[in-house]
Amino acid sequence: QVQLVDSGGGLVQPGGSLRLSCAASGRTFSTYDVGWFRQAPGKEREFVATIRWSAGYTYYGDSVKGRFTISRDNAKGTVYLQMNSLKPEDTAVYYCAARTETIFPRTRPNDYDYWGQGTQVTVSS
Repeated sequence: QVQLVDSGGGLVQPGGSLRLSCAASGRTFSTYDVGWFRQAPGKEREFVATIRWSAGYTYYGDSVKGRFTISRDNAKGTVYLQMNSLKPEDTAVYYCAARTETIFPRTRPNDYDYWGQGTQVTVSS
């Protein structure tokens, strides 16, 4: 079983950038797909991006395509979400999630088995 620790959220002005991190403990990500989701108050959890650790394949939700980048650092065993050109509508709690490799990509929350605790991102002037 893998435990996830996500971090890096904060308050940023519109147009700014943040980088979120998702670190694994207990096991490595070597045979996992890792995803980022977000949930704003009163809304359903929304798919943001996912990466296949072993191959580096990536896939993005339409609302973040071209602004966000998901990546991995093999040495650190960490997945990152680089968020640029942030908008107020990006405000949400962001969660990293993991599942063992199967069909790629998977974009539904129920497809993922392991979750981080969440980190708040607020985009406001």
